Amino acid sequence: MEQIEKKTREFHVQLPPEVQIEEARLLLAIKLYETERLSLGQAARLAEYSKSTFMELLGKQGVAVFDYPFEELEREMNK
Repeated sequence: MEQIEKKTREFHVQLPPEVQIEEARLLLAIKLYETERLSLGQAARLAEYSKSTFMELLGKQGVAVFDYPFEELEREMNK
């Protein structure tokens, strides 16, 4: 069985004092999820929240959570 290596990249950003790091991570994760660059699980991990909490936060931001097939949602929730 071929093993697939998952690669991640790191970047650094200087934020003004009024922007909290947690807020920036959350907003980035929401945008990347909304534009379908990250899955729900990936975005939740980036924001450092559980999937269920991240889903609640998406709803508060007006971002559709259930915008993909049931089978994919089921796979994501079972990870």
